[in-house]
Amino acid sequence: MASVEIVAIGTEILLGQLVDTNSAHIARTLADSGIDVFAKHAVGDNALRLEEMLRGVLDRADGAITTGGLGPTVDDLTKDAVAAAVGTTLELHEPSVRAIEERFAALGRAGEIGENNRRQAILPKGAIVLPNGNGTAPGFIALRDDGKFVACMPGVPREMRPMLGEGVMPWLVARYGLRAAIYTRTLHTVGIAESDIDRRIEDLFRRLENPKIAVLAHEFRVDVKIMAKAENRAAAEALIRPVEAELRERIGRGIFGVDEQTLEGAIIEGLRERNLSVVTAESITGGAIADRFVRVPGASAAFRGGIVAYDNALKTSLLDVDAATIEGHGAVSEEVAVAMARGARARLSADLALATTGIAGPSGGTPDKPVGLVWFALAGEDGNVRTRRVTIPGDRDDIRRRATTLALNLLWRHLEPA
Repeated sequence: MASVEIVAIGTEILLGQLVDTNSAHIARTLADSGIDVFAKHAVGDNALRLEEMLRGVLDRADGAITTGGLGPTVDDLTKDAVAAAVGTTLELHEPSVRAIEERFAALGRAGEIGENNRRQAILPKGAIVLPNGNGTAPGFIALRDDGKFVACMPGVPREMRPMLGEGVMPWLVARYGLRAAIYTRTLHTVGIAESDIDRRIEDLFRRLENPKIAVLAHEFRVDVKIMAKAENRAAAEALIRPVEAELRERIGRGIFGVDEQTLEGAIIEGLRERNLSVVTAESITGGAIADRFVRVPGASAAFRGGIVAYDNALKTSLLDVDAATIEGHGAVSEEVAVAMARGARARLSADLALATTGIAGPSGGTPDKPVGLVWFALAGEDGNVRTRRVTIPGDRDDIRRRATTLALNLLWRHLEPA
């Protein structure tokens, strides 16, 4: 089986000025084809350090896959380091020069092309060239005498991703005769602690080899991933199916979807199946719950709209929250959350209403009502209101984001089949 290490190139990555999303995408793509990823690295725009890094990778693995450092500027030194690491020299690749010139002409910029742009066509001698249909920098695969390789792609994701799928992956599949691929099924859960899920499935985790399972915790959500290695989708499904059934039985309630399903998508689907409508009344979450709903295609069949009542006067005028309730209990209280939910349900004529009020910080907290305190209220179709109080850790953005997920969790639990 082929093995690779991934190298992200760019000083801006090391300085934290740029988030490296390329490596994660490459790793997922390689894993899906059954290629082992031994490690991921980041290195700055320094030819000597990159050369040293690549020599070490080629000592450990079959090859390296890199992104970045193929641009026209003086700090784009990837090609120099690769050529040195595989023991070759650089040469001008005339077809790549013509491709660069044609791209400038197509953009109406033929007169702007400079020598630095043409330098992008100087590549390791004998390399397999990967055309770039989305930019000027060609990618390439350079081979060492022993057959080990360095595959280099641009760092711009919209250039890298097509090149990976259309150039690098077909070459890897053909070179290493890859047949088996890794197929996955992900069960999404909400409202169940990671430790609780781990307790229920620990023996499966230890016992299973193919498929394997993994537990991935998110903010107030936990995914259970089933990974099967097989030659085709049908064979993988045969391996995954009994494991999925066992996991569903052990986990029980709390599974809201699989694979690409989102929590808000599952809620909209559940509402449509029951012919119910929902509205929101948001203070601390500031419209984030409504935003999650409207991302779902067809959400208008169940989501009617929402009111962002951040100011207390709007809670009173738009949601009919009694000013005396706010005065007596405070804007962040169970009483106000209940009144907000009831007011939204009545004002917007919906079956259900979801309300949030809380303290996002960084100031404004007290011993009785600390920063992170959030009250949730769900007015049901029967007129009853369910509430929940949670103190959420983190900074302002963390608290608001996590509160949004917890609000959706409250609604999902109301809709979830028994």
